[in-house]
Amino acid sequence: MAKRGGYPGGMPNMNMNNLMKQAQKMQRQMEEAAKELETKEYTATAGGGAIEVTVSGKKRLTKVELAEEIVDPDDIEMLQDLIMAATNEALTQAEEDSAQRFSGLTGGLGGGLGGGMPF
Repeated sequence: MAKRGGYPGGMPNMNMNNLMKQAQKMQRQMEEAAKELETKEYTATAGGGAIEVTVSGKKRLTKVELAEEIVDPDDIEMLQDLIMAATNEALTQAEEDSAQRFSGLTGGLGGGLGGGMPF
């Protein structure tokens, strides 16, 4: 008589246990990757290197360096634009690094998980 339903070999919890172990392993890897990313720094420049900014993996601005010649009291708007451009580029680097790291761990499933990840 043929078996109907169930799992071959009669061990219905075996596959579920393996799945749970894999999920726990992936969660540990994601936590480790998040901690590692938090310690990284991303630097970008604007104005031909006259402005350099650094952001942390936590996406916080940590350093701004300005070349003296870029500081023109008559053109504050240009200075503001360059700082903003360099900061946005550094933040983009941090976001791309984070997305690359986590898509490797999740096999590209991150977009369909409903978001909520703090990285």
